[in-house]
Amino acid sequence: MVNSIPMSQPWISEDDIQAVVDVLQTPTLSIGPKVRQFEELIAAYTGTAHAVAVNSGTSGLHLSLAAAGIGQGDEVITSPFSFVASANCAIYQGATPVFADIDARTLNIDAACVREKITDRTRAIIPVDVFGQPAPREAIGEIAHHHDLVLIEDACEAIGAERHGVRTGGGGIQAAVFAFYPNKQMTTGEGGIIVTDDASYAAILRSMANQGRDDAGTWMNHVRLGYNYRLDEMSAALGISQIRRLDEILARRERVASWYGERLCHIPGVEIPYVAPETTRMSWFVYVIRVAGGIDRDTLLARLADDGIPSRPYFVPIHLQPFYRERYGYTEGDFPVTESVARTTLAIPFFTEMTEAQVDRVCDRIAHYVTSC
Repeated sequence: MVNSIPMSQPWISEDDIQAVVDVLQTPTLSIGPKVRQFEELIAAYTGTAHAVAVNSGTSGLHLSLAAAGIGQGDEVITSPFSFVASANCAIYQGATPVFADIDARTLNIDAACVREKITDRTRAIIPVDVFGQPAPREAIGEIAHHHDLVLIEDACEAIGAERHGVRTGGGGIQAAVFAFYPNKQMTTGEGGIIVTDDASYAAILRSMANQGRDDAGTWMNHVRLGYNYRLDEMSAALGISQIRRLDEILARRERVASWYGERLCHIPGVEIPYVAPETTRMSWFVYVIRVAGGIDRDTLLARLADDGIPSRPYFVPIHLQPFYRERYGYTEGDFPVTESVARTTLAIPFFTEMTEAQVDRVCDRIAHYVTSC
């Protein structure tokens, strides 16, 4: 039987395990000091004034729009090439997600397409830092400023990334949201965090994440509509341990990405990820290749699976998901760049502790199948 290579897996150290065990030996498993410490560390790392921990990146995106007053009848512009939560968060608020097509090289939202989608109902823009590469925040920021729009960065895949030397989460935006699911660069199991420089906005976020309680967290005093989006103490403790070695994690992932790049760039019909000159630090979340039109991506996926090598189409366009087709009437051809990219992309195994031998095996099998097409 062929030994399978994991698609992804978190790097959990003995220190991580001990950090969680230490919390379990206390009586405080929620709303305690570890959450606040984790928030302070993330704020310091991203260079922002405030951080509000939540139970997922999706919750963070939802709260960011809710706290900004986005609601019924509003429009929120975002990318169709992303995980579905980037758009769903607008629907949670009664708003309509409006898609703008992407740049064919960076795979991030195209600022020119964003500009074309502005209407008198547009209230917010959510650019997505796809696969760990920051979106063009300068151009999109100018659009948001000109039209007085809320700018929320979906940085769920991009902790530690930098554009023009500015770390993701900073740069004068309303808020940025990070996620820490186990396939992310660092993990808290489930969990996410919102960073912002706006103190009053942070206070609203904190209240809404804690059932709408007042700023003091008074247990039975609810001053606004809120949610149970709190992060628990065990998850926060894991996050504290992980962020202390985040730069090492990112460096190890960059090394794995470089191994892939060195081997795959010589295979005809395979295109390695493009890193824009403006991206002064890529935060490698996944490793996604593109295959030429003469190669059947889905057949390649199946053949790799037969050899114990998992892979995934990344992403299925949001507008072509069944729910979005049914609710909004989207169809093929609505966002041609996104659809062209989605037909040819394939995420291959990628994780922090991946070995060079595992990379060699994946690349050897890709070369074998691609050259035999």
